[in-house]
Amino acid sequence: MMESGVPICNTCGEQVGLDKNGEFFVACRDCNFPICMACVEFELKEGRKVCLRCGSPYDENSLVNAHAKASEARSTMASHLEAPQQDVGIHARQISSASTVDSEYKDEHGNPIWRNRVESWKNKKSKKNKAPAKAKLETEIPPEQLMEEKQTAEAAADTFSTAIPISKYKLRPYRIVIIMRLIILALFFHYRVTNPVDSAYGLWLTSIICEVWFAFSWVLDQFPKWSPINRTTYIDRLSARYEREGEPSELAAVDFFVSTVDPLKEPPLITANTVLSILAVDYPVDKVSCYVSDDGAAMLTFESLVETADFARKWVPFCKNFSIEPRAPEFYFSQKIDYLKDKIQPSFVKERRAMKRDYEEFKVRVNALVAKAQKTPEDGWTMQDGTPWPGNNPRDHPGMIQVFLGNTGAQDIEGNELPRLVYVSREKRPGYQHHKKAGAENALVRVSAVLTNAPYILNLDCDHYVNNSNAVREAMCFLMDPVVGRDVCYIQFPQRFDGIDRSDRYANRNTVFFDVNMKGLDGIQGPVYVGTGCVFYRQALYGYGPPSMPSIQKNSSSDCSCCCLTKKKPAKDLSEVYRDAKREDLNSAIFNLHEIDNYDDYERSMLISRMSFEKTFGLSSVFIESTLMENGGVPDSANPSMLIKEAIHVISCGYEEKTEWGKEIGWIYGSVTEDILTGFKMHCRGWRSIYCMPIRPAFKGSAPINLSDRLHQVLRWALGSVEIFLSRHCPLWYGFGGGRLKWLQRLAYINTIVYPFTSLPLVAYCTIPAICLLTGKFIIPTLSNLASMLFLGLFLSIIVTSVLELRWSGVSIEEWWRNEQFWVIGGVSAHLFAVFQGFLKMLAGVDTNFTVTAKAADDAEFGELYMFKWTTVLIPPTTLLVVNLVGVVAGFSDALNKGYDAWGPLFGKVFFAFWVILHLYPFLKGLMGRQNRTPTIVVLWSVLLASVFSLVWVKIDPFVSNADSGAAAQVCISIDC
Repeated sequence: MMESGVPICNTCGEQVGLDKNGEFFVACRDCNFPICMACVEFELKEGRKVCLRCGSPYDENSLVNAHAKASEARSTMASHLEAPQQDVGIHARQISSASTVDSEYKDEHGNPIWRNRVESWKNKKSKKNKAPAKAKLETEIPPEQLMEEKQTAEAAADTFSTAIPISKYKLRPYRIVIIMRLIILALFFHYRVTNPVDSAYGLWLTSIICEVWFAFSWVLDQFPKWSPINRTTYIDRLSARYEREGEPSELAAVDFFVSTVDPLKEPPLITANTVLSILAVDYPVDKVSCYVSDDGAAMLTFESLVETADFARKWVPFCKNFSIEPRAPEFYFSQKIDYLKDKIQPSFVKERRAMKRDYEEFKVRVNALVAKAQKTPEDGWTMQDGTPWPGNNPRDHPGMIQVFLGNTGAQDIEGNELPRLVYVSREKRPGYQHHKKAGAENALVRVSAVLTNAPYILNLDCDHYVNNSNAVREAMCFLMDPVVGRDVCYIQFPQRFDGIDRSDRYANRNTVFFDVNMKGLDGIQGPVYVGTGCVFYRQALYGYGPPSMPSIQKNSSSDCSCCCLTKKKPAKDLSEVYRDAKREDLNSAIFNLHEIDNYDDYERSMLISRMSFEKTFGLSSVFIESTLMENGGVPDSANPSMLIKEAIHVISCGYEEKTEWGKEIGWIYGSVTEDILTGFKMHCRGWRSIYCMPIRPAFKGSAPINLSDRLHQVLRWALGSVEIFLSRHCPLWYGFGGGRLKWLQRLAYINTIVYPFTSLPLVAYCTIPAICLLTGKFIIPTLSNLASMLFLGLFLSIIVTSVLELRWSGVSIEEWWRNEQFWVIGGVSAHLFAVFQGFLKMLAGVDTNFTVTAKAADDAEFGELYMFKWTTVLIPPTTLLVVNLVGVVAGFSDALNKGYDAWGPLFGKVFFAFWVILHLYPFLKGLMGRQNRTPTIVVLWSVLLASVFSLVWVKIDPFVSNADSGAAAQVCISIDC
C-alpha cells in the first residue's frame, strides 16, 4: 500500500497528504488506517465518526485543528502568490457584535452566508450520487490495495450483532414444499372448476369462491416467511467500545414513553411497576429519561407517580446492588423461584426482607389513593396546597408537566443520581381533534425533544414492564453499530405475557405471529411495529429518510432504452413530486449539534424560514432546532425554566394545526391501529427495522384471558386494519413512487389489512357443512382415483408445510393448533363485526360500539378466564356451533333411515362439520365456564337464529335442481290421484 513511500488513501486512491507537522496525515491513531483528510471530512459530514477498519471513534478536535492548520498554511501560501488585499473576508463579520438584517451576512463574494450553507447541506445528496464513479475508480485499484480492503472488511465484521440465517437443511425442504403446495393448489382448482356439482350448483360456486380467497390469503401470509433469520447480540463488545474504564459513557441517551388514560381501568400500581422497572434499567442514569403521558389528566395518576418517585429512591439501588431480575417489584416478589440462587452477598436476605416490607407499604399507599378516587368530590379534586386540580375536566384543561428526580431532583438513599421522571398531560379543549394514543405519543415526542432530546425513543404500554434490565443495551447493539445501524428506524421486541392460563385457550401469546411471521419479515425489510416494546430512531419519526436512501427514479430517455419503447411510463403526480422535493429538503438539513451552535439567532431564523420547517414541525424554534440535531442533546446554555415553558407550548391542543404531525411525521393518524401505519410509512421511505429476541424476554405485559375481552381486543385490531384499507395509506396503492418498499414486505402489509375480510368467506364456508347435512347435497362430486390423490396431496402438503415451519421456528404443535383455532373463532366473530363497523364508520360516518356486560366470577387462579361477559360478538360463532351440531344429528338420522349406501357420502360431510366444531371448541368451553353451563341468553339467541335458518331453508331449498323438484311434483300428483 505504498507508492514511492507515500501512503495511498484506501477510499479514493489518492495520496493521504501531510498534516500540520509535515508528517503523513493519520486519522486513526489506533490502527493507522490510511485515509486522506478529504475522505475523513466526508465521513464526518455523513455522520460516520468511527474508523472504517477498527471502529474506534475519530478524535474530531484534533482533526478539526489539523484541517484548520492545513487550511491556514494553504491560505498563507496563496497570499504570497496573490494580491494582499484579501484581508476583508468571511471572518470580518465576526468583528461586529451587532447583527443587522440589511447586511444579510455577506461573504467575500457578496452572497448570503446562510444561503451558501443551505446549499452546502444540499450538496450531500450530490456527493452520494457520485458513488458509481467511485465504484468505477475502485476497479482500477491494484491487488495490494484490494488485499488491504479485504482485511478491513474482516475487521469491520466484528460488529455488535450477527444475523444468523436458518439452516439450509431446515429451510430448503420448507421452500420445496411451499412450491409443491402451489402446484397442487393449481391442480386442485383446475379440478374443482372443471367438475361442477349440478345438483348443488350454488353451494359449489360458494365453496369455490371461498377456497380461492383462502388460497390468496395463504399466499399473502406464506411468502413473507420465505427467508427467516435469527439474530444474536454482543453486549460485551458494545460496552468495550462505548464504556471504557475511567471515561464517561458514550452510549446514546434513550427517552422512555409510557402512556396511560384511565387509572380506574389501568391500575396505577401496574403503571408504577412499569415506571420502576424503567428507572432501574441497567443503563447510565444520565442517559435515561422516563416520560409518563396521562391522557386522562387524572389526579390519581399524578399522586401515584409522586409515590412511585419516592419509592424509586430505595428500589433502584437495591436492584443494581443485587442484580435483581425482573426489576418490577410486583412481579419480582411474586416469582415462585429460589431467589437466593446466584446471590453471594451476606446482606441480601436482610435487604430483600426490608425491601419487600417497604413495597407492601407502598402498595397500601397507592391502594388508598385508588380507594379515595372512586368517588369524585362535587367541587372537584384539590391539591395539597389547596388549589383546584387543573385536570378536573378531562376534556377541557391546560397542559401540565412535572419533572421528578433527575440531576436536579432527589437522589437515591445512597446519594446517587436517578434517571429523570416527567409527568405529562397535554392540553385538551373542546372542538379539537386529539387523536387518542397517537396524539399523546406525538405530544411526548415534542416534550422530550425540548427537555432531553435523546436520539432514541422506547415506547411501552403502561402494563408492559422491563423484564430484562439489559433490554436497552440489546437494542443499542443494532442502533449504535456503525455498519448495521445506519438505515435502522426501529428495533422491535416480541411481546411476552404474564398471567395466561397454561393451555393458552384463546392464543393470547400469539406465538405463531411473534416467532414465525416476524422472523420472516426480519429477513426482508424488518418486522412491523406492534405498538409497544419498540426502540425508535428519533430522526426516522421526524420523517427523514435513511442516509443511504436511493434517489427517486426520474423519467428519462436512458431509463427507457428497452422495455419502455412500447409503453411510456405515466407521469408522476404533482403532489407526489412536491412531497418528494420537500423530503429532499428535510434530508439535506440534518446536521450535528456542534454545527448549529456556530450560527447566531438571525442565521437560525433564516435557515428555519428557508426550509419551511414551521409548516412541517410547528411554530416552535426550540423544537425545530432539536430536530436538526442528528445525535440529540440539549445545549448546555439552555435555561430550564424556558425549556419548561416551551414544552408546555408544544403540547397545546392547537400546536399541530396546519402541520405535518400525524400525516408525515410522528405517529400517523387515521386508524385505531396507529402502530401499523407508523411503521409502514417508515418502510416506504426506505428504512429497515430489526427484530430482537433476547433469551430473556425484554418486556412482559398482561393480556385479557377472558373470552369477551379477548374478542374485543381482536375486534379493535381488525377495525384498524379495515380503516387502513379504506384510507389513502392502503398498501395496495400507497408508496410506489420511490420504489423503496420491497415487494415481499408489501405483501406482508397487504396481509395485515385484508385479513379481516377473510371473515366473510370463512362464515360461509363454516355454514356449508350444516347445509350439506340438512339437504343431503355436497360441494364435491364423486371422486375418481386421480381426484382422491389430489385431495390427499393437498392435505399432506398443508400438514408438511406446518411441520417444517414449526421445525425451524421452534413453535410447539399445541401453540400452532391454538393459533389455528382462534383464527377461526376470531374470524367468524370479531373480524366479521370489524368489517361491517369499518365500512359504516369510514363510508357512512356511523361509529358503532359493542357493549360488554360483566358477570360474576370466582377469585381462584385464572378466575377471569371463567368470567362471562355478554356481547353481541358472541352470537355468530354460537349460531355456527348450533347449526353444525344440528346438521350432524340430522345427517346420522338420515343415514340410519336410508341404510348402508348412505354412510359413504355421509363421511365427507360429517368430517367437514367436525372440522368446524373442533376449531370452535375453545369458544364452546368459554361459553360454558367453570360449571360447564352455557348462559341462557346465548342459548336462546343461538337456537332462535338456528331455527329461523332451518325453517327458511326447508321452505326455500334453493340448492335443489329443477329436475329434482319436477320429479318430486309428479310423485306427489300420482299419489294424490
